[in-house]
Amino acid sequence: MSKVVSLPRNTSAEPAAADQSESALLRSIVMALPANVDLDPEPLPQEWVLSGAPIARSKILVRSRDWTSSVVVWECTAGSFTWYYGQDETIFVISGEAFLLLENGSERRFGPGEVGFFPAGTTCTWRVAESIRKVAVLRESMWRPLGFCLKAWKKLLRMVGISGKSPL
Repeated sequence: MSKVVSLPRNTSAEPAAADQSESALLRSIVMALPANVDLDPEPLPQEWVLSGAPIARSKILVRSRDWTSSVVVWECTAGSFTWYYGQDETIFVISGEAFLLLENGSERRFGPGEVGFFPAGTTCTWRVAESIRKVAVLRESMWRPLGFCLKAWKKLLRMVGISGKSPL
């Protein structure tokens, strides 16, 4: 049973000015209980699997308007596999645990409440003992000069009043 919740829209006929900006903000908010989100099968590529028979499932909760970022709930059963990060990925472990195998042969445990960041282009070997469920924020990486120009352009638009200030 999926627990993704969209907040209700303001249905009053003539909302006050303050209510208009608040209701616009609420329409864009997504709330979820990641431990209870129904997930869809997302098989690991067979060539990534090193041992066991890990079964992965996931669900995209939300994607940014420009499609450069998304929030995903992902889980996997026991096994060992190589993972290729095509996007920057920040993870927050909800339940279970996984072990990142380091080059020197040691392992780094990721368990409930822990956060990790993996830049695009990274390759890691993972061992999942029983299962793991995580929330991942995926972001397309951008060539640094282009990112700087985009940031400067947005600031310029705010300074000349073409783009509004953040409601936060």
